[in-house]
Amino acid sequence: MLILKTIAETQSACAQSRGEGRIVGLVPTMGALHEGHLSLVRAARAACDVMVVSIFVNPTQFGPNEDFSRYPRTFDEDCALLEREGVERIFAPAVEKMYAAGASTVVLVDGVSDRLDGASRPGHFRGVTTVVGKLFHIIRPHKAFFGQKDAAQVAVLRKMVRDLNFPLKLVVCPIVREADGLALSSRNRYLSKKEREQALVLHRALQKVDEAVAAGERSAARLIEAARAVFSNEPGVRVDYIAVVDPDTLEDVPEARSGTLVAVAAFVGTTRLIDNLLLS
Repeated sequence: MLILKTIAETQSACAQSRGEGRIVGLVPTMGALHEGHLSLVRAARAACDVMVVSIFVNPTQFGPNEDFSRYPRTFDEDCALLEREGVERIFAPAVEKMYAAGASTVVLVDGVSDRLDGASRPGHFRGVTTVVGKLFHIIRPHKAFFGQKDAAQVAVLRKMVRDLNFPLKLVVCPIVREADGLALSSRNRYLSKKEREQALVLHRALQKVDEAVAAGERSAARLIEAARAVFSNEPGVRVDYIAVVDPDTLEDVPEARSGTLVAVAAFVGTTRLIDNLLLS
């Protein structure tokens, strides 16, 4: 397993693989890996000849009062996990390598970047698209793997790939959950035992919506009301948003149908968590 620290050596290694006719897969991460990340790695291993996993805590996607400084950094443990999964290359650049002094160019997906998490975290998706655009340029993967848990991010990146004609396939993998339904997240590490129990309300709210749809309810307003009622039973959790939207544009829809995205975000203590459901 190679640990690549510079852009030049990463470009060279990936260009060599492509020149040999090998399919290159990319799994972008910020480290603090869990089974959700590893599910992406396994999907990449099944579909590609060479796997590149990036580990980079991207400062530009964090707001001034967010958790950049305390975001969990577990590089040695992450490398051990990835080696066991058969990952050939880890790209782990320093911030100054990814953002040279004086750099001012950004990638902004207008419109969709301002919805859901983009509305709650202004500038967040500009940071995401800029760093992912850089990773696509440096590694030039044939396929890039992302998790459905970050549904708003998926919508933004899909549009970026279309608009900028990136020659790659964006592969979206299912949400991975604990046995009790909690969606895996690196930020779950922040939760106390009590908060961990409270956090299950996100999944329960989505289950309630799913049950309502199965019973014939289609009104987005009433589905949101049903989810909000579930949250009201957990006073230690503060709702950020509950939304019923088109999965590609993230625009609100008046009625749910197959493929509609139901997304929630909430603060459990000081930890912001997200979850979602694609209606079938």
